[in-house]
Amino acid sequence: MRRIAMFVAASTMTLSLAGCGVLNATGSSTSATPTKGNDITVGVLMPDTINTRYTNFDYPIMKAKIAELTNKQGKVDYQNAGSSASKQATQMQKMIDEKVDVIILDSVDAHAIAGTVKKAKDAGIPVIAYDRLAEGPIDSYVSFDNELVGEVQARTLLEGLGSNVDTSDKVIMVNGSPTDPNAKQFKTGALSELNGKVTIAATYDTKDWNPDIAEQEVTKAIASIGKDNVAAVYSANDAMAGGIVKALKAAGVTTMPPITGQDADLDAIQRILAGEQYMTVYKPYPDEAEAAAQMAVYKVQGKDIQFDALTQDQVDSPTNKNIPSQLVQVNAVTKDKIKDTVVADGIFKISQICTAAYKSACAAVGLK
Repeated sequence: MRRIAMFVAASTMTLSLAGCGVLNATGSSTSATPTKGNDITVGVLMPDTINTRYTNFDYPIMKAKIAELTNKQGKVDYQNAGSSASKQATQMQKMIDEKVDVIILDSVDAHAIAGTVKKAKDAGIPVIAYDRLAEGPIDSYVSFDNELVGEVQARTLLEGLGSNVDTSDKVIMVNGSPTDPNAKQFKTGALSELNGKVTIAATYDTKDWNPDIAEQEVTKAIASIGKDNVAAVYSANDAMAGGIVKALKAAGVTTMPPITGQDADLDAIQRILAGEQYMTVYKPYPDEAEAAAQMAVYKVQGKDIQFDALTQDQVDSPTNKNIPSQLVQVNAVTKDKIKDTVVADGIFKISQICTAAYKSACAAVGLK
């Protein structure tokens, strides 16, 4: 993916575009050439249920935004593949057969879905790649700078190791699924920060981002390295971090080393408060999901100026070059950043985070 030098949050972009009179254009002027009205159907394909964000955040936010943009006339056909690439291909083919107007696709396997993306294109159905860059002739892409995510994880992990970090410090690296192109980019970004500063004592590419597999991998690494020699664990996401904590506890570790994560899941936020996980990467889901919904609606309604304003970045996939894209900024969340990120953005209420088991930990960081 081509890197860009500057990242702008979608919420900031929305304000600036609205100020220019670009967003909320009716399409009746020269700013748009509508091809569809408000009565459209948007297919939304999410990859798995392991990561709670898809059901809890991404889909509901998209649905609400599509309703807003279409005066509540737009329909959403939502499907989740449950980590099965073949199931997702079947779901997408059904949407093509049913002639939905546009598809938002978060792929299970970015390479395997390329043929079905081509079928959608041939049927005249635009495909917006969401969060993961699917191969094939997609029309646009919205996500985060994935190498930057890995860099942020690794830099924060090194901060967690303290000023005496040494090249002899042993780090276990638990990366995401080899079928997810994002996972490779997270890994690349993380290694750019870790190489030469610590020793990567064991590294794994974890099938389907499965936390049970991550637990098994770390159990194997601990047996080889020794529980007292694990300085830190790089985990590419929060679900796997949960499995990693289980493995360390089972090995008799009582004080957790720095463990990274991503997605700002509720249980990860609580682990951070409890000192079981050091950090997570919060990716502002409302910005990403709303941008995808806007892209989908503007694309099928022929609002080219609005669509172009949302896709001012460009990325390359293995099959296609210069894909119109939007890359959203990310934030590292440690104990002292919870209030200013996931709470401030309304992702979680303090009452959701600070249940009985976490009351004292919440009070210690001003969450009350």
